[in-house]
Amino acid sequence: MSDPYDPSGEGAQMAFDGRMSYGDYLGLDALLSAQHPLSTAHDEMLFIIQHQTSELWMRLALHELKAARETLAQDDIRPAFKLLARVTRIFEQLNSAWDVLRTMTPSDYTTFRAALGQSSGFQSAQYREIEFLLGNRNPAMIRPHAHRPEITARLEAELGTPSLYDCAVGRLARSFPLTEADMNRDRSLPHAPNDAIQAAWAEVYRDPTTYWDLYELAEKLVDLEDYFRRWRFNHVTTVERVIGLKRGTGGTGGVSYLKRMLEVELFPDLWHLRTRL
Repeated sequence: MSDPYDPSGEGAQMAFDGRMSYGDYLGLDALLSAQHPLSTAHDEMLFIIQHQTSELWMRLALHELKAARETLAQDDIRPAFKLLARVTRIFEQLNSAWDVLRTMTPSDYTTFRAALGQSSGFQSAQYREIEFLLGNRNPAMIRPHAHRPEITARLEAELGTPSLYDCAVGRLARSFPLTEADMNRDRSLPHAPNDAIQAAWAEVYRDPTTYWDLYELAEKLVDLEDYFRRWRFNHVTTVERVIGLKRGTGGTGGVSYLKRMLEVELFPDLWHLRTRL
């Protein structure tokens, strides 16, 4: 019988006293001790971890989206395409997370729902920041964060910053004449369809060889919104499956509120121009 395999014989590091380990680098002690169920219900751990991991993915999405926005201000915008593709894959991961949460039945959820109090995903500051960054802006949605001045300041700053799509339109304006009125919209409001901007994008789609960078940028944005919409749809389906038509813990209409969000268009020009072609 051979001796048990010892990876140190091939150079694997086995001693970490005073040295950087995997757990040290990732801060796993803090990460894995951040789950604090408030009930004895078995499924509360699933509920907590699903939302915590979603917040981690959203943190990465913000990191990538902000870098993409900065890149669109540079001469070479091609590096932004990789960043936007990565965000699309992040939302694919967020979509998959609903499949795990949907293994929780209404009976399971009722065993700990009361422990949530008024907490709700509706109050996610990172989700709100992503929406603001993408252009779906509503100053009223800052109010749930009034008790956290640092979050309020961050969201208010985002409202005063050009959205990702504003920056994309800025790139479009380098190749097509757009008026000041077309360019200088109220940044605190959501994007509304604009005929002149749609007409410019339509020209890009009619001649992608000439305007390849703009063409690819437009398609990356459409991909992103496509997966973002799927994430919203899966959210609605999961909530309806678990709580039916009851109100959400945060006081929203629950499914009715989420279904209203399905009608939101982040980049309306990029969807409406298809009818022009």
